[in-house]
Amino acid sequence: MFEGFARSFVNDAIGRSAENAVDRRRFLRAAGLTGAGIAGISVAGAGTAFAGGGDDDQDGPSDAAVLNFALNLEYLEAEFYLRAVTGEGLKDSQVDGAGERGAVRGGRKVRFESTLGRQYAEEIADDERAHVDFLRSALGDAKVARPEIDLDEAFTAAAVAAGVIGKGEEFDPFADENSFLLGAFIFEDVGVTAYKGAAPLVSNKTFLEAAAGILAVEAYHAGLIRTVLLSKGLEDPAGKISDARDSLDGGSDLDQGIVTGGTANIVPADDNGIAFSRTPGQVLNIAYLNPAAVTEGGFFPAGVNGEVTTSDANG
Repeated sequence: MFEGFARSFVNDAIGRSAENAVDRRRFLRAAGLTGAGIAGISVAGAGTAFAGGGDDDQDGPSDAAVLNFALNLEYLEAEFYLRAVTGEGLKDSQVDGAGERGAVRGGRKVRFESTLGRQYAEEIADDERAHVDFLRSALGDAKVARPEIDLDEAFTAAAVAAGVIGKGEEFDPFADENSFLLGAFIFEDVGVTAYKGAAPLVSNKTFLEAAAGILAVEAYHAGLIRTVLLSKGLEDPAGKISDARDSLDGGSDLDQGIVTGGTANIVPADDNGIAFSRTPGQVLNIAYLNPAAVTEGGFFPAGVNGEVTTSDANG
């Protein structure tokens, strides 16, 4: 099914990116295709198209690099949610690719106290698994493997840094429903700001549309998690997590908790009602749990796979 999708997706990208002759020539040259080769494009061709990225005058990472960066984050979210709802993560066939393939440490099935909590988690898990499959299929041979992921000690480190727990204590996001929601809160807002920040880096309009579609789903997830946390009276630990993210990703006070001025703050937006962005480096500051420029740590003990691997220097 996904092989057929990738073929039609790239064919569609060729046609819809051709708003002018320059765009069309750029895409065909990047894909290494001629008119005769378009009809027979395969998953491998999709990888070639993404890997080709753009012209010499294109600044920043290629489309492949941007979407592979996103794939690393989707691996993390999918493993977290799938293990929480099923006790198992992604299959071996869903995690191979370029770079060092890593194992996943931690994670187990959560005993949800509410039916809605379980149903929400199941729906998000299905979405994150689909995101992994979608990006891997569209990237084809250019896709990266799942890096090593820590769902154990990294959560404790994040919770200690946020002041949710004290030194010497442990935070287990799989222990109960509330802990799971707080663990999810660490990821969801970051995912939204990551896709928002990556949008200007994607040159092909069809790829950009697909990324925007994933951003929309992540925003739904984030709003749902924020709403449930507020309904459970967990604004204090959620606020501490928000402050911790802010302390990692630079000097600007952008992150927002689920309450502002004593009232609900489900949508973290600026005065224009627009969600804020994070650069890939800022996203990695949070994922690595480090304000400095590093290439590994936190939830990715050996770093992420692909071209974009270094966090920003904020420390």
